[in-house]
Amino acid sequence: MKANMGGIDKIIRIIIAVVIGYLYYSGSITGTLSVVLLAIAAVFLLTSIISFCPLYTLFGINTCKRKI
Repeated sequence: MKANMGGIDKIIRIIIAVVIGYLYYSGSITGTLSVVLLAIAAVFLLTSIISFCPLYTLFGINTCKRKI
């Protein structure tokens, strides 16, 4: 896997995941919506950690500045 996510992109995804986690644990989101959003947050965290987004590959997007 070749890295295709830049630093800003990773930070934005982590912030979104943390906000979703906070909303879940504070009880602001419940039910099916909470499960779906937690799954999205988990995917955002995982893709941020490995610096690779499969959807970016499908659409030909690359926000990574360095050549790997």
